[in-house]
Amino acid sequence: MKILIVEDEPQMLENMRQTLEQEKYIVESASDYTTAQEKIGVYDYDCILLDITLPDGNGLALLEQLKSLGKEDGVIIVSAKDSLDDRIKGLDLGADDYLPKPFHMAELHARVKAVVRRRSFEGNKHIEIGNLVIDPESRSVSIGGKETMFNRKEYDILLYMISNKTRLVTKMALAEHVWGDHIDQADSFDFIYSQIKNLRKKLSDAGAAIEIEAVYGVGYKLQGI
Repeated sequence: MKILIVEDEPQMLENMRQTLEQEKYIVESASDYTTAQEKIGVYDYDCILLDITLPDGNGLALLEQLKSLGKEDGVIIVSAKDSLDDRIKGLDLGADDYLPKPFHMAELHARVKAVVRRRSFEGNKHIEIGNLVIDPESRSVSIGGKETMFNRKEYDILLYMISNKTRLVTKMALAEHVWGDHIDQADSFDFIYSQIKNLRKKLSDAGAAIEIEAVYGVGYKLQGI
């Protein structure tokens, strides 16, 4: 799962980054309006944690831009600016939640998990597809009632493919989402091929009802759904 933190307060940003990375999220950040605008224009996120007051712009304007682009990223407004008008405007613009500062990191975790479940998995705590059952809370996967072990990247790829089960996922989209936006500097996708190969073998060996099909020159698509 990929999170973007838009926050200009360095210590707050670092605290949020560390606690979310401990929860195994891919975390990216922007400390100003301009950087955040560039990122949301190019990349997709499972959840954006958005401060309203930025040094060179207003977070609500970023939210408007996000929605105008037709993107479906989850958004939680995280701000010390806790006026009722701002809260209502943010929710009216399409934000999923509003978390006023200061807050406990445990509450941040709960809010992020709720938004991701609602956006990606229709609010379900467990994801079922074919004979697979995934528990995002514990990052565990069972196939045919038996737990199957995956490494972190294999699990992240599997979850991303399932959350996009009706789509053809390009290699670049998969790389960006699972490894982060710096991956666009990579010379090749050999690291993806290796992880996909191992993941496909584990799914097959466990008797999974789904498989990941390679679409030559483009990316991957989930089959058997």
